Amino acid sequence: MRGITRIVLASLSAAACAAAAAQNGGAAYRAPLAIVAGEGGAVLYVAEHGGSAVAAVDRASGKVLRRTALGEPPAALALAPDGTRLYVAAGGFEGHVHVVDAAAGAVQSVLAAGHTPSALAVSPDGKILYVCNRFTNDVQCLDLLSGKEVARIPVRREPVAAALTPDGATLFVANLLPSGAADGAYTAAEISVIDTAARAAVDPIRLPNGGTGVRGICVSPCGTRAYATHVLGRYQLPTTQVERGWMNTNAVTVIDAARRAYAATVLLDEVDAGAANPWGAACTPDGAWLCVAHAGTHEVSIIDRAALDERLGKAAAGVRVTEVSAALADVPNDLAFLTGIRRRVALRGNGPRGVCIVEGKVYAAEYFTDSVGVAGVAAASRAGGSSFPLGEGAPPDAVRRGEMHFNDAALCFQAWQSCASCHPDGRVDGLNWDLMNDGLGNPRNTKSLLFAHATPPSMITGVRASAEQAVRAGITHIQFAVRPEEEAAAIDAYLKAMQPVPSPFLAGEARRAAAERGRAVFEKAGCADCHSGPHLTDLRLVDVGTGRERDAGVALDTPTLREAWRTAPYLSDGRAESIRDVLAVHNAGDRHGKTSNLRPEDIDDLAAFILSR
Repeated sequence: MRGITRIVLASLSAAACAAAAAQNGGAAYRAPLAIVAGEGGAVLYVAEHGGSAVAAVDRASGKVLRRTALGEPPAALALAPDGTRLYVAAGGFEGHVHVVDAAAGAVQSVLAAGHTPSALAVSPDGKILYVCNRFTNDVQCLDLLSGKEVARIPVRREPVAAALTPDGATLFVANLLPSGAADGAYTAAEISVIDTAARAAVDPIRLPNGGTGVRGICVSPCGTRAYATHVLGRYQLPTTQVERGWMNTNAVTVIDAARRAYAATVLLDEVDAGAANPWGAACTPDGAWLCVAHAGTHEVSIIDRAALDERLGKAAAGVRVTEVSAALADVPNDLAFLTGIRRRVALRGNGPRGVCIVEGKVYAAEYFTDSVGVAGVAAASRAGGSSFPLGEGAPPDAVRRGEMHFNDAALCFQAWQSCASCHPDGRVDGLNWDLMNDGLGNPRNTKSLLFAHATPPSMITGVRASAEQAVRAGITHIQFAVRPEEEAAAIDAYLKAMQPVPSPFLAGEARRAAAERGRAVFEKAGCADCHSGPHLTDLRLVDVGTGRERDAGVALDTPTLREAWRTAPYLSDGRAESIRDVLAVHNAGDRHGKTSNLRPEDIDDLAAFILSR
C-alpha cells in the first residue's frame, strides 16, 4: 500500500509542477478565468488561474487594488449575499474553497473540497455553499456556519458551471461532456437539476443530440429561464466541409426553470460566421439582456431576452419566424434565428471566459491576454469592446502561444470551431466523428491528445505517422484553412507540455487497495503485453478483435492508458461505456486480454488499476 501511496504523491507533485510550467511557461501569466462584482459594483474580483491569486480591481479605473495569494490555481468565484465574503474554488486532486474577506482581501479560512472544484453557488440566505467537483462528478453542500459538508450529490460528467434560481429552490449544473456510450443514435451532455430542499438530483435535462462542451449557465433574475452555453456537434455528418455549421455549431439552450424542463436551443452562429466556443453567460439585473462570451472568437453576444422569448413563443405556436423556423424543432438548425435581436461585440483581448454585468456593461475575463474585456450592453451602445490589463505580462512563449492557437477559432475557415471544440482541454468531447483521414462511413471516437506526440502513430488506425503530421492535417482538413507553420509548431509545443491529472480513482484507502490488487490482475490477464512502458502502450497497431463493421479485422492503435479514467467512452467506436464493459462485455474470445476466467471481483480490481493510471 505504501508503494501506491508514493505513486499518488509523486504524480500530484509532478502534475502540479508540470501544470504550472505549461500554464505559465516560466512567465507570470495571470490567465483570468472567472469574474464577479462586489462592493456595489465598484470592485471586480478576478480569479487568476495562472497566478494562483484573486485580483481586486477598481472598476472605474481598471487598476488592480490588491491581490490575494492562494497558493493554488483558482477556477471559480462566488460572493456572499451580503457582499462581505468571497468564496474561491481552487486546487486539483485535493481541492479547497478559500473564504476571503472581500474588503480586506485576507483569507479567513480554507474549506476542504473534492477533485478540482470548478463552480460555486451560494444559497440566498448565505448559509449553504454549493461546490461542483469536476472530476468526482458531484456537488458538495457546505454549511458555511460550521464549515462542514452536509451533503454530497452525484451529478453527471464533469460539472463545471452552476446557477441557482433566485428563490434558492433549484440548482442547475452544467456538465461538460456526454455520459454513456457513443455508438447510438443520440449522444449529448446533460444539465443536472438539484432540488436543494431535498438535497437530491431530480430528472436531468438532456441537450440536443451532439450537445457537448457545456461551459456556462445562468438563471434570469425573474427565475423563469436558465441558459446553458455549449457546442452542438453535427457528428452524424461526414466531415467533408465546415461551412454553415456542417461540423460544429455553437449554441445556448433555454431551460424552463419553473418546470425544470428543456425549452429550446438557439444557435449563436450566423450563416457565414461561426461564434465558436461559447463560455460564460449572464443576464442583466433588469432581465432585459442575455450576454454570452465566445472564447473562440473573442467577442460577446448581447441578446434581447424579450425578443428571444417572443420568437420562441411564435415558433412553439407553429408560426413561421424565419425562412427556416416554423416550429421549435427547427430552431436548433436555424443560423438566422437571432438576426436583428442580437449584437456581436468584438473584444480587444483573447479568450473571454467568465462574465459579469455591472451598470450596463459586461465584463469578461480574457484568459490569454491577462486582461478584462468591457462592452456596453444597451442597444444604443454601438462602440466596440475595450480592455484593461491585469498587470504587465511577459510575452507568451511557444507553449502559451500553442494553447492560444489551440483554442482560437481564427485558425478555422469562418471561425466555426477551434481545436478545443472537439478536444476540450486537449482531451475528448465524447462523440464519434467520421473524419476524412481514412475514408467515409467509419466514425470513430475522439481521442485525447495527452501524450499524442510521445505515442506515435496518430489516429486510431495509425494513418498519421506522428502527432506533428496529425496537427497539420487537422488544420488543413478539419479547420479547412492554410495557416503559418509556426502556429502548428506552437500547438505541438502546447500538446507536448500537457501533463496528466491525478486520477480520482486514487482517492480513498479502498480505491487505492483495489488498484494495487488490480496490478497483479493486469499482468495475469496479459494486458501488460501491449500496454507497457512509461505510457502503457507498445506503440503498435494490433487487431484484438474490437473492430466492428468496416473496422472488423483492422489493426488498431494500442492506446495509452494514462488518464484512461478521463477518456470514456471506450473502444474505437465508443460503444463501451466503462472500462469494465471493455473487459467483461466487449472481449469475445479473450483476444483483448484473458478476462473470461476472471472472477467479477478480479474484473473490478483490474478496472480500478486501469482507471488509477
